[in-house]
Amino acid sequence: MMNSRDGAASRDGTAVHAHGLTVVRGGRTVLDDLSFTVRRGSVTGLLGPSGCGKTTLMRAVVGTQAKVTGTLRVLDHPAGSAVLRARVGYVTQAPSVYADLTARQNLDYFAAVLGLAPDERNRHVAQALTDVDLTDRADALAADLSGGERSRVSLAVALLGEPELLVLDEPTVGLDPVLRRDLWRLFHRLADERGTTLLVSSHVMDEADRCERLLLMRAGRLLAEGSPDELRHRTGTQAVEDAFLHLVDAARDADTPRPASVRKDGNRR
Repeated sequence: MMNSRDGAASRDGTAVHAHGLTVVRGGRTVLDDLSFTVRRGSVTGLLGPSGCGKTTLMRAVVGTQAKVTGTLRVLDHPAGSAVLRARVGYVTQAPSVYADLTARQNLDYFAAVLGLAPDERNRHVAQALTDVDLTDRADALAADLSGGERSRVSLAVALLGEPELLVLDEPTVGLDPVLRRDLWRLFHRLADERGTTLLVSSHVMDEADRCERLLLMRAGRLLAEGSPDELRHRTGTQAVEDAFLHLVDAARDADTPRPASVRKDGNRR
């Protein structure tokens, strides 16, 4: 059962606070005793290879993951609290849109689900479409949009109501370089101009330098957290990918049992 007492998130700039966060599923430890913080108004990257537990961690942050133990507080509340519903936006890896509705209709529907007042919906929908550069495709059916455009509709849905925290699960996968660049510019603009906190996952290491801070994961464990410069300095490397590989090798060495030494008489000690 999740504990909200230990290390409660403070109002001094912490958006997400985790301590001893663990998820065991089917007898396998998916998240192994994670402890970290995400600063308010930052763009924090969650990086690691596919299958390392990034999606499970994000689901825990937004309150949709079962069997979570440890402490996890989001915007000063236990993760998954009803009060966070309109304050946290979440984009899954697969676009969450209705194919038989237009982009605008999708946004209008989800704006109603969020409880936005009817006289406010048009403004929020228009702003979200502008943010993701889909104004000229707003009235196209989602079924007729490209994969990248559908991903942007999902992102626009998450932006409705101007949430304080955006949790984005590999939002740039499969996108062309220009669109990837434009999305990262949008992420930083949201942080700089609106004070939005963004937690963005990726398995592409060259996106690390687009983040202010990084959480590096492998096999359900947190290898390190810090800015790209801090991680490079700590590992004596020039690139974040090299820093990640250095940390992976160090973790493997720490996990590898050392053989017992043998005395001259042939007995182990």
